[in-house]
Amino acid sequence: GEVVELVLYVVRLHEGEIDKRVQYMIEELFAIRRGKYAEYNRVASELDLVEEEDQITHDHLSLMESYNIEDKLNYFTSDPDYLENEEKYEEIKRDIVGDAASEEDGEGQGRGGGGSDSEDGDDEREDEEAPSTAGTIIDEHAISDQTETNLTNLKRTIYLTIMSSLDFEDCAHKLMKVKLVPGQEHVLCTMILECCSQERTYLKFYGLLGQRFCMLNRIHRQNFDACFAQQYSTIHRLETNKLRNVAKFFAHLLHSDALPWECLGYIHLNEEETTSSSRIFIKILLQEVSEYMGLQRLAERFRDPLLAPHFEGLFPKDSPRNTRFAINFFISIGLGGLTEDLREWLKTAPKRAAELQQQREKERTLSLGQESSSSSSSTDTSDSSSDSDSSSSSSSSSSSSSSSDSSEDDRRSRKRRDQRRDSPSKRTRR
Repeated sequence: GEVVELVLYVVRLHEGEIDKRVQYMIEELFAIRRGKYAEYNRVASELDLVEEEDQITHDHLSLMESYNIEDKLNYFTSDPDYLENEEKYEEIKRDIVGDAASEEDGEGQGRGGGGSDSEDGDDEREDEEAPSTAGTIIDEHAISDQTETNLTNLKRTIYLTIMSSLDFEDCAHKLMKVKLVPGQEHVLCTMILECCSQERTYLKFYGLLGQRFCMLNRIHRQNFDACFAQQYSTIHRLETNKLRNVAKFFAHLLHSDALPWECLGYIHLNEEETTSSSRIFIKILLQEVSEYMGLQRLAERFRDPLLAPHFEGLFPKDSPRNTRFAINFFISIGLGGLTEDLREWLKTAPKRAAELQQQREKERTLSLGQESSSSSSSTDTSDSSSDSDSSSSSSSSSSSSSSSDSSEDDRRSRKRRDQRRDSPSKRTRR
């Protein structure tokens, strides 16, 4: 078929019915063929290890004869003489390749470790007997790459692996072989999400790939949960196309239970904490999940008592204003069936508000009564204390006055006695 197509191209080439670009390409191909492919060697010089005399080719094979195809080599069988066959293989390898590789390895070991096996053993013993402080010295002088070259290379490897894979299973198998340093697992999740957002339209390939990694390891679930929180906080920076792809990606993870539903706790659906971009994101996310699960199953999931505390921001009941905003939002996106609990709560909200107000008034009156009783008791105690003080002062004054009167009487009686004594003495003198 290819020969026929080539002939047709040649005919069209002579008739001038082919595009100029294709015409030039065909002429270059013919020029390379006339030059006997001088610029294109069949075997690279680095791989041309066997001389032509020692090469074993299959040119003498005929299609008319029957050969032993050794079909048993297509199946695994245990070899009882495994070690002996490995030694024979090593001998054949030395005959073909030579001892150059082993000599280079020996020279490298001599330059690095330098010396005999005994010296290597002594060095190992010294390393084992060395104090633990040596490790800290090495850590202090360790070289850290501040240019993040390794991180850039890792991202490039992940990106090329994703773009060159046939399906999500092949991609997951290849990405699992990529060596990740502990702490770099989030790079893998971020790159999957970034590649998904860069597509023109959403591809289910990325949702299945993220689901597979979430099912494989709990660390990836935590990383995708962190990616959800980060993307939602910076959703206003994304374009509409990227926003749609990201929302559909997380919707796939949610409906497949690959991502925990607790991540919806990052959403607070009210007028103050949402923007137009975040509302579009919530709309696409919930609509996609509703298409996969159905409105009834989705409503049952939101009514789950174990997950209900995480949905308080999505279905707010803190104030009637936020509740009305959430109800209007769900009705506008075609998911009004999820707002039955909010409507019931909104009906009873005025009664609850009145009851709360009555309770507050009762508490206020009780507190005022307690304060008045405490103040009256304090005034009574102050009055009694003042009365006691006045009575004590009056008694003390009366006692002091009585004592002073008694002292004056004593003085008068003494004067009278003295006068009586002096009077007979005067009489006798006369």
